[in-house]
Amino acid sequence: MGGEEEQMDVDHQHHAHVQAKKKEPWVDKYRPKKVSDVAYQTEVVSALEKAMETHNLPHMLFYGPPGTGKTTCALAICKQLYGPELGKKRVLELNASDERGISVVRGKIKSFASTTVGEGVPGYPCPPYKILILDEADSMTNDAQSALRRMMETYSRVTRFFILCNYVSKIIDPISSRCAKFRFKSLDGGTMHERINFIAKGENLQLAEGTLQALEHVSAGDMRKAITLLQSAASLFGPELTGDRIREVAGVIPDEKIEELLQLCVAGDSQKSQALAEDILKDGFPCLQILEQFGYYLADSDLLEDEMKAEICLKLGEVEKKLVDGADEWLQLSHCISIATIVCSTKPEK
Repeated sequence: MGGEEEQMDVDHQHHAHVQAKKKEPWVDKYRPKKVSDVAYQTEVVSALEKAMETHNLPHMLFYGPPGTGKTTCALAICKQLYGPELGKKRVLELNASDERGISVVRGKIKSFASTTVGEGVPGYPCPPYKILILDEADSMTNDAQSALRRMMETYSRVTRFFILCNYVSKIIDPISSRCAKFRFKSLDGGTMHERINFIAKGENLQLAEGTLQALEHVSAGDMRKAITLLQSAASLFGPELTGDRIREVAGVIPDEKIEELLQLCVAGDSQKSQALAEDILKDGFPCLQILEQFGYYLADSDLLEDEMKAEICLKLGEVEKKLVDGADEWLQLSHCISIATIVCSTKPEK
């Protein structure tokens, strides 16, 4: 009986492990384990590999658009230096957008950065310092960044700081000047298609023609977003995916509706353009999404002069600011469509 119970426990643990792997986010499941596996960032990968040869890394600042490999590179460095077990003790990862106040810097970060390190483990370099990964650091307050700068000075002997952000201009100069800077580029279509095809093969998905292009378009070079959308679509629709299903999951308004809205504005039909805009809003699409797609379609359109496009885009920017400040969606959308209709039906001055 004892042997049977042990076998049942083993089977149960194996089943639980398999189920956990199935539920694992694909972003983590297919995250590159080595720096050399990170795609498209050739210059960054080359520089990081050379720096890792000495095992004496400087403070680092990774910046660039979301979903381009910043966090992946930071985590891969830690795995290659410390391995999976020691990494749990030697590495602290914080998302600065959630924990961005000065109290966190003085509390969590200081307590981690100030402690000395113990012995390493065989098989890994295990340099005599810890690594603190601070993601989305551009959302930290200036006071918190100033406190962080002082800690980078004080504890640099036992702790290296990896600062990750989208906008390097929002990082104060005293921090950026203490770091080796690495710029991550937006991924091109070919790189994204290759990675998505690899994941689709691993998950037994069938991607119809146009699916990869739809993912590339809605994710705008953000690999993390593309993989998340792929997993969401597979969970909702099953293994057979199309471009329309990807756009539906992404909450993208059908192109024909945006095209019709612009054509009604150009025709000067205020009543119909307002009615269509209201219908799109009632379908559950957020006002910001409507304005964003309208702006992109407007910029690519041949129906209007550049002066008209510029005037409407200025209004789109004003309305977006008001929406962010909490203004009523329908009132702002109605106002924007009215202005667009008036501008479109007015000849520009020569």
